[in-house]
Amino acid sequence: MTFIIDHTKRLTITELERFLKDENAKIELAKVTEQVVIDGRAYLEHKLKTHGAPIYGINTGFGSLCNVIIPDQDIEQLQENLVKSHACGMGNEVPIDIVKLMLFLKIQSLAYGKSGIQLQTIKLLCELINHKIFPVIYQQGSLGASGDLAPLAHLSLTLLGLGKVNYNGSVLASSEALKKAGLMALKLNSKEGLALLNGTQFMGAYGVYNIIQSQKLNGWADAITAISLDSFDGRIDPFKDHLHTIRAHAGQLQTARAIRKFLEGSEIISQQKKHVQDPYSFRCAPQVHGATKDTLAYVTSVFETEINSVTDNPTIFPEEDEILSGGNFHGQPLALALDFLCIAMSELANISERRTYLLVSGQRELPPFLAVNAGLNSGFMIPQYTAASIVSQSKQLCTPASADSIVSSNGQEDHVSMGANAATKCFTVIENTSKVLSIELLNAAQALEFRKPKKSSPKIEKLVFDYRKKVPFMEKDEVLYELMNASHMFISEYSF
Repeated sequence: MTFIIDHTKRLTITELERFLKDENAKIELAKVTEQVVIDGRAYLEHKLKTHGAPIYGINTGFGSLCNVIIPDQDIEQLQENLVKSHACGMGNEVPIDIVKLMLFLKIQSLAYGKSGIQLQTIKLLCELINHKIFPVIYQQGSLGASGDLAPLAHLSLTLLGLGKVNYNGSVLASSEALKKAGLMALKLNSKEGLALLNGTQFMGAYGVYNIIQSQKLNGWADAITAISLDSFDGRIDPFKDHLHTIRAHAGQLQTARAIRKFLEGSEIISQQKKHVQDPYSFRCAPQVHGATKDTLAYVTSVFETEINSVTDNPTIFPEEDEILSGGNFHGQPLALALDFLCIAMSELANISERRTYLLVSGQRELPPFLAVNAGLNSGFMIPQYTAASIVSQSKQLCTPASADSIVSSNGQEDHVSMGANAATKCFTVIENTSKVLSIELLNAAQALEFRKPKKSSPKIEKLVFDYRKKVPFMEKDEVLYELMNASHMFISEYSF
C-alpha cells in the first residue's frame, strides 16, 4: 500500500498502525505538499541572499555557539559537521518498527514547508522507507529538548552515506545499502542538517508505538479479567451498568461493559455464589482498567497533536516574511504524557498480578497453585513470583523522567524535558505489562479447567480453545518458562 503524505490532511495514529502492519508500505508526497516544500526552500534561499543579519543555525553555529558567524562558503560543511558531531547515541538499538515511525514522522514534520529543506532531501527519506533501509539508531543520547538530537543524527547519517543501516535482514554500511538500492547520498544545503536533527520524532515514534501497544493490551486486560473472574467463581454484580452510570467515567463504563460482554452466556458466572464480595482486584477492575483507558485517551490526543506539528528550529514563515527561532522542539508535552501512560500501564500489570495470586491461593475450591497433584507438583507457584518481580521493576520505572532536567550546551539549553527517557522506559513498562497479563492468562486458563463440566461463555470458551492450541493444560510439572513464553506469544499475535 502507498501512503500519501499530505500536509493539508490530519495524520492519525490509526493510519500509522496500518503503516506499521504493512511490511511493503510505500511513501509518497502529495503534489500540493511537494509545492509547499519547494516554495519554503525558495523563500529561505531568497532570505539568505537578501538578509543582512545572522540567522541562527543557517549561518551561525549551534547551541551556545549561536553567536559564531559562519562564512557563506562553509555553510554546507556546517550542516554535514552538525550531523556527524551529533551522532552520539549509545545503548541498545531502537527496534525497526520504531525507526520506521521515526522516518515517517520526520517526513510528516518537514512536509509543512516550514523547515526550508530541499524537496530531494525529503524524497530520499521517503526512499529509505520504500527500499526498507532503516538506519541503526540507539536508545540513549536524547535529552528531549533541542530536538531528539542524537537519535535523529543517526537517522540523518544515512542520507550522507554514513553510519549503518538494517537492510534485507543484515546490518550494512549506509553507503553500501544505498548503492544496492540504486540511491545516491546527499550533500546537505543550508539549514538542512538542523531541520533534520531538531524535532521530536524519537519521542514521537516511541509514543505512537506505545499507544498502539497500550490499546491492544487494554483489550487483553479486560478479556483476561473476564476469564479470571469465571475461573475464580466471581460475581457479575460489580460490572452491572447502572452501578457505573452513577460514576460515569468513560473508561470505567467501557471496561464494565467489555467484561460483561465477554461473560454473556457463562454458566459459571450465573450460578449461585457462596460469597458476598470479591477482592478489589476483581471487583474494582472497571475503576482501575477504566482509569488507564482514560489516561490512554488523553495521551493519544497529545500525540495526535504532536504528529501533525512542526517541531524543528528555526522555522520559516514566508507569508509573514519571518524566520523565527523558538522552542517547538521541546518535548515537555510528550514527556509528561509518556510518564502518565507509563504509570497507567504499570497499574494494569499491578492489578493483574494480584488476580494471579488469588488464582493460585487455593481458594474457592481451586487446588493450591492450580496443581493436579499439589505437593508432588508445584504447579503454578513460581509464575506468580515472576509476575511479582516484573511488576516491581515496572513500579521502579514509574519514577517520572519529566521531573528531571540537566543543563546542557554551556547553559544555553538550561531546561530539558527528558522525554526520550520517558519514552524508552514507558516502552519497557508496556512490554512488562504484556508479560504479566500473559502469566495471568496462563493461570486463568488452567483454573478454568477445574470448573468443568460447567462452561464459561461462548466467547471465552472459543478464546481458551484457541489458546490451548499453543499452550496446553498442565497435568504435571513442566518446564514452565516455555509455557509462559508461548502464552506471551499468543497475546502478541492473537486477535479476538
